[in-house]
Order: sequence, then structure tokens, then C-alpha cells
Amino acid sequence: MKQNVRDGKPGERRGMPEKRRAIAQAARVVFGREGYSRAGVDAIAVEAGVSKRTIYNHFTDKEHLFHSVALEGAHQVTEAIAEIMERHLRKIVNLRDDLVAFAMERAAAVTEFPDHFALVRTIEAEVTRIPPALLEDWKEAGPLSGHLRLAPYLQRIADRGLLAFDDADSAANHFNLLTITDVNQRTFYGALPMPESETAGIVTSGVDTFLRLYGTHPAAPTHRGGPGSP
Repeated sequence: MKQNVRDGKPGERRGMPEKRRAIAQAARVVFGREGYSRAGVDAIAVEAGVSKRTIYNHFTDKEHLFHSVALEGAHQVTEAIAEIMERHLRKIVNLRDDLVAFAMERAAAVTEFPDHFALVRTIEAEVTRIPPALLEDWKEAGPLSGHLRLAPYLQRIADRGLLAFDDADSAANHFNLLTITDVNQRTFYGALPMPESETAGIVTSGVDTFLRLYGTHPAAPTHRGGPGSP
């Protein structure tokens, strides 16, 4: 299964033939709607407007197709989060404000990839039915490993004396758990709308807790309604 990881990489996505793109998009929709076990290649073919034979010309079987679209979506989300990190965490002006702004934009980004996060809900709901190799590849590429990409930013902030911790990976994991993971769990990855004020409350509370754990200066008091609230 490992050899199929390349199917989800951004470089191949740009050169993907039109029919393969249509199949991949249809697969996201059908897998997200029906789940991995119940989704059939027939339904995907109908959604894509192609024949089953055309699907098998591009993908070995249903497992290969699911593997490909799950990794492709994970890479897309990873790219988006990388841009958000650069925007908010490369140059720190006010640590608390910058962490809040980063977490707020990252939380909002979930709604930009509804088909992918429908797939994520499928993976979580059917985790015991997902082929183990596929599950491991997705975990390595996807949002579950987001703390590994956040850790270097936090380490640079710590090198400036603004944070203090023994392990950057652990600190990054705690930051995610206190902010974006909490929002994702309450909204089921964007499926249930949450008022921005409520998201802001979760994020600012999480950031303040994180800074109490790892900050070298006391965090400002948490405001229930988030930034700008009275």
C-alpha cells in the first residue's frame, strides 16, 4: 500500500487527467456520504459520470481510490495550514495575539475543505474497517500529525525566550488539543456550525491555558467572548 502514497501528492494533483480528477472528486463525495464500507465503485462511477472500467483504468480497487483521495485531501489541508503558520507565527509581534489569530484562522480553514473532512469523519467512524496501511499513511500525512509541523515554530519562539518547555513536539500537541482539536470535536470537523464568538472563546481560553503552562510571561485574562469582547 505504501507505493500509493504518491497518488496524493500535490505535484501529481496538478498534472492529473481530467477524468481522474472527476473520479477523485466523486469518490470524496460518495465516501463522505456513505462511508468506506458502504460506498461502492458503481455509485462513484455514477457520481463521476464515467464507467466502472474508467475508474479501474486509474485506480486498482476501492481501497486504492480511498487511499488516494484521503492522502490528497490531507496534503491540501497541510499546505493551507503551513501558509497560516507562516502568516502568524514566523514573525511574533504579540505572542498571545499572534497565537489567537493563528488558531482562529486554522479553525476557520476546516470549513474550506468540507469534502475532505467528511472523509475524516468516515475514517474516525470506521477506523476498525479501514485498512491498517491506509490508516497509517493518512495519520502520517494528515492533520493528526499537525503538531510536528507546529513544533519548529514554537521552538523558534522559545529560542527568543517567550516560551519555555522541554519538548517542542509535546508543547505543540498540547496547543492543538487546547485550541483546534476542541473546536473540531465540538463541530465534528465543521459539520455543525459554531458561532464565531464561541470559537473565539474556546481559542482564547486554550491559548491562555497554553501560556500559563509554557509562557515566560503571565497571560492576559481570558475574555469569554474572545478578542475584542467587553
